[in-house]
Amino acid sequence: MDSKLLKAAHEKIPSVPVLVNLISKRERELINGAKPLVRPQSLDEDKCDIALREVAEGKLIAEVDFDAIAKAEEAKTKWSAAQSMNVNTLFAD
Repeated sequence: MDSKLLKAAHEKIPSVPVLVNLISKRERELINGAKPLVRPQSLDEDKCDIALREVAEGKLIAEVDFDAIAKAEEAKTKWSAAQSMNVNTLFAD
C-alpha cells in the first residue's frame, strides 16, 4: 500500500473507519473482476492502490445515511432503557 495514496485518500474521506470499509469493499470488487475507475499504472498494480487512487482522484466517494444512524442510535437508547427497567423491577423487593 502506497502511503502517499493513503494520505491523499484520507484527505478526501477523513473518517478512518469509513475509508477502511470503502477501500476493502472496493478492493474485493476489483479482485472479483470489476473494472477500475482509473487507469492502472501497471499490470501488476496492487488492487488496494487502485482503490486508493480512485478515492484520491474523486472517482469513488462514500455516502453516509445520517437518518439510518440516528434511527439506530434511537433504537439502542430505547433498548438500553427497557433493559434497565427490567433489571430494576426484578430487584424491587
